[in-house]
Amino acid sequence: MKLSALRTVAALRTTAVALTAALAVGVVAGGAATAEPEKPSAVSSIVKDGRVWHLKVYSAAMKKDITIDVQRPVDESKPAPNFYMLNGLDGGEGTASWAAQTQALSFLADKQVNVIQPIGGRGSYYTDWKAEDPKLGLNKWSTFFTQELPPLIDAALGSTGLNSLAGLSTSGTSVLQLAEANPGLFKSVAAYSGCAQIADPMGKQAVKFSVETWAGGKTANMYGPDNDPAWVENDPVINAEKLRGTNLYISSGSGMPTNADVAYYLNGAPGPMGVINLGLGIGIEAATNACSQNLKTKLDSLGIPATYQFTPMGTHYWPYWEQALHESWPLLAQGMGI
Repeated sequence: MKLSALRTVAALRTTAVALTAALAVGVVAGGAATAEPEKPSAVSSIVKDGRVWHLKVYSAAMKKDITIDVQRPVDESKPAPNFYMLNGLDGGEGTASWAAQTQALSFLADKQVNVIQPIGGRGSYYTDWKAEDPKLGLNKWSTFFTQELPPLIDAALGSTGLNSLAGLSTSGTSVLQLAEANPGLFKSVAAYSGCAQIADPMGKQAVKFSVETWAGGKTANMYGPDNDPAWVENDPVINAEKLRGTNLYISSGSGMPTNADVAYYLNGAPGPMGVINLGLGIGIEAATNACSQNLKTKLDSLGIPATYQFTPMGTHYWPYWEQALHESWPLLAQGMGI
């Protein structure tokens, strides 16, 4: 082969290698690199087990699949609204969940409603965090619940598009934050034993106890240092005006234990641990009661109506939240048009 021909072949090979490399890294005209397209939020899979559907929903904001369990309505042939039930601090990842601790699903089984039960978000307060946490990961739950999930749920379930929302303990804070993040998305909201104020010293300590002491995360990754404006921006009491027009149910006990409370804690963990748990149940509920009373004062000052259930007895545990679900159901149902 002549020298000129060899040079031509070599040049063609060099060009081919360069083009292949350019395509591999996404180089376009002008030398700019194109990023891989973001994977959109979507329902990744649905597994049906009778009336219970197990969904995997990919969150583009959190870059992972989220498990959503759904108890379908009593008549699946007709469109039904959606009742979102949020778990407490462990996000339903363990045994501290509506499904494991109560008969709530049986109570709702004869109703024309999709019961939406997200699994995950341990220690996150179901909020959008400022930074990824080494222990608790990437949390963008407000974005997920108020923007990503609702249209996907409506499409997957063929729902009516009407939503109500309930939460307990830490998620009793979350449900108010979510209602304020997207006013009108949830027509009725019930908060059981939640601390609505988070920006004042007492509220910050409550959040830090839950996120840091219990879950091992860092609130600096959540809302930043104590003087960060994000604390105020996410405080349901400070931003209570955004709750106007939402049907609200707020409940808490006083923290004073009944005999049943004492038996519950001591039988659940005999010995010193049972006494410690009882003390925590008393203290936490007394604190959430003070928060809830402050929320009432703020709502009253704004002329925003709500239904309140403040009991003279009761600590921080599941039987009270199950009772509150029953008592708040008419208000929740009203928001869903049933």
